[in-house]
Amino acid sequence: MDGSIRLSDSQRKTALSIYRSGGEARVARRAHVLLLLDRDWSYREIMEALLCGSDFVAAVKHRFLVAGFDTALVAGDDDKPIPYWKVALVGCVQHKTPRDFGYFRSRWTCELLAEVLWEEHEVRIGSEAVRRALHELGFAWRRPRPVVGPTDPEYSVKLRRIQRLLRTLPVNEVAVFQDEVDVHLNPKIGCAWMPVGQQATVETPGNNVKRHVAGSLVWQTGRLLVSEPAQRRNAELFVAHLDDLRCRLRGFKKIHVICDNASFHDCKRVREYLRRWGHRIVVHHLPKYAPETNPIERVWWHLHEVVTRNHRCHSIDELIELTYNWFETNYHHFLDMRHTFALAA
Repeated sequence: MDGSIRLSDSQRKTALSIYRSGGEARVARRAHVLLLLDRDWSYREIMEALLCGSDFVAAVKHRFLVAGFDTALVAGDDDKPIPYWKVALVGCVQHKTPRDFGYFRSRWTCELLAEVLWEEHEVRIGSEAVRRALHELGFAWRRPRPVVGPTDPEYSVKLRRIQRLLRTLPVNEVAVFQDEVDVHLNPKIGCAWMPVGQQATVETPGNNVKRHVAGSLVWQTGRLLVSEPAQRRNAELFVAHLDDLRCRLRGFKKIHVICDNASFHDCKRVREYLRRWGHRIVVHHLPKYAPETNPIERVWWHLHEVVTRNHRCHSIDELIELTYNWFETNYHHFLDMRHTFALAA
């Protein structure tokens, strides 16, 4: 990693001895930082574990690289003791919510944190001081990333099964990762350049219209195969796509379709189709609640980033035409997406 260093065996043993000895806290803290950097911890992980700022971690690393191991352990002005109210501030932001203190708010603001510091610790500081302290401690005001809460208890088993399939796939068989994507006339809103003090606008339709597109990413080549759009996301859409794959990949004896656990991927209509064509098409299901294991999700992300975000199309037909033009231009250019599945494992 970019922030890592490499200690020799003797340096690592010395740093570990200093850290465990219980001697001067400042020196032990710097030894701890060196040990974590040597283990390839990121700045963010070290800051969260030691409740320190990025400046302190960078200073320790800089001294090690420039002046050597012994100098890096010398305490300087860059590692002054952290006031206890800052430690309390970090504890509130990372491990508490406003509701734990009797407030109705769902997220922290600088004003609310300042109020809690006064009520709980009798520390009177302003909201601006709280904001500066949070920045010094390595925090930033940004949107969180939504993640799926439940986990599949058979996650590892299912993933290994699919890995084994891909690893032992015969030359006359093919594997594809399948999924559906929604294309809305109501544009997704994304960041864009605009003059300071002015906010650009994106025109939205009075009534949203959407289409559903089923697609598959060929594991061996990264080729993207998409079927005709439909007005509903259901078993008919999935079966039509399976039949499309059967015709377009007729050079292969068997097609392994790897998809998520949507209810219409395993229903009566699909089972009827597979009873007829099961000798050519085999459906495999990814772990539940794990969209990160499907490489085609990255393709859909690029689609939204390039085409649907802040789009200016006035009709759903115009947007679908633009979408399929993008598919046609890029359908051979997604080989790197297959690495998503390897990383998920």
